[in-house]
Amino acid sequence: MLSEEIEVSQRLVRTDAYQMSIGEIVNMYKDGELVINPDFQRLYRWDASQKSRLIESILLGIPLPPIFVFERENAKWELIDGLQRLSTILEFMGILRDQDGELRPPSYLEATKYLPSLHNTVWEYSPAVEDLSTDQQVELDKTAQLSVRRARLGVEILKRPSDNKTKFDLFQRLNSGGTPANPQEIRNCVIIMVNPEYYKFIRELASLEDFRKVIALTEEQEDRQKHMEYLSRFLSHTYTVYDEKLDVEEFIDEALQSLSATGETIDAKLCFEFTFRVLNEALGSNALRRHVNGQPSGRIGLVAFECIAVGIGKNYKNIQSTSDPVSFVKQRIFDLWESPDITALSASGLRGTTRISRSVPLGAQWFKP
Repeated sequence: MLSEEIEVSQRLVRTDAYQMSIGEIVNMYKDGELVINPDFQRLYRWDASQKSRLIESILLGIPLPPIFVFERENAKWELIDGLQRLSTILEFMGILRDQDGELRPPSYLEATKYLPSLHNTVWEYSPAVEDLSTDQQVELDKTAQLSVRRARLGVEILKRPSDNKTKFDLFQRLNSGGTPANPQEIRNCVIIMVNPEYYKFIRELASLEDFRKVIALTEEQEDRQKHMEYLSRFLSHTYTVYDEKLDVEEFIDEALQSLSATGETIDAKLCFEFTFRVLNEALGSNALRRHVNGQPSGRIGLVAFECIAVGIGKNYKNIQSTSDPVSFVKQRIFDLWESPDITALSASGLRGTTRISRSVPLGAQWFKP
């Protein structure tokens, strides 16, 4: 019953809330008591205008949304939500460190609507500020610095014994409407939180040249993490059975959490490398495009990806054993686009849940030698 499910789930979550000064939070970061996972820094991407408006809000006393942290077993706090805001403050003060532990260059501000004098403002004069010489810098006066340090920020704490899964779920829900707004970027962060080594592994897979050629990756798509999305879909559908209940995005989220926790990489690497090598050798960037009258056309679609790439992945060991894997795959792709089964999957208005419940099994059967 719903009431019982609510009661059980509520017991998994223990929270607390503090109002803290920015100065206190900054000191916790400097002392290593507040942790920002280094790989999250890849997703710190506010531009100068956004950073300036945040500092403007603090100086004007405009309340900021709270940050969310998870209390680790060693009592340190791990940032779950608030990366952009907190990183902006730390970078402006010149104390934000990158993935390698090195100090990032301090930022400088732009003029804002209410505080045009913020133009070229820095926390303190520094030759480390990029693209702005010290004689162009305007140091924030001590009174304003004190105002920033004394400004209050809400801190919502997910406390032990809240389990790791609760932490991941909270992270996803908090970020689903904010920054990062891209579902794959949220998924990347969750993978990092589950198993940083697995995240490094899938990033290495995503850099595979055969893979990038087959999906015809553009710079814009890479910025939007499209290659990581395709990779996530491939691993999820190849190694996890869809229960036909969850929303597609939720299924991929759950599958990647599970795969990250397991941490299996050997078979996944062999499967992925074989699949995209044989696809690249067979048809290159046309391998996942729809064929019309025997000719590839249009963009790469999810139906093709799920039927072809995942279908090969599920059968990769048996395909390897054929006399000519490339010719086998090439012919099966040509035949697939002549099949009425694939036509039915391309109907407009088909729900994602319905699609993957049909496309993945079709591909698994179609590419069976």
